[in-house]
Amino acid sequence: MLRGGGDWLRTRPDGVSELDVRLTLRTDDGALIYVTYGGLSHRLPIRPVGEPPPDGRYIRTLPRFETTDARYAWLNRVLAVGVGRGTASGVAYSVFSIG
Repeated sequence: MLRGGGDWLRTRPDGVSELDVRLTLRTDDGALIYVTYGGLSHRLPIRPVGEPPPDGRYIRTLPRFETTDARYAWLNRVLAVGVGRGTASGVAYSVFSIG
């Protein structure tokens, strides 16, 4: 991830936080990929006994990718969903292409 991106969070009165993230990635082979995503985050309700406990947060994003590098041009046509989870150092995402 290159310097110069931004990560904004606005918490609404209902406790839901709206994400607005913009960043540029440099791949191992030198390509630049601009990534933007919005999303929602909030605390999950307490689960009944016997259900697997989540990390306590609901984090979902809609990443979009832009690049002029022909090797990664396929990313310009991808719609994706990100599922976040809290970690000791912040948030980690699993990103899935939709259809």
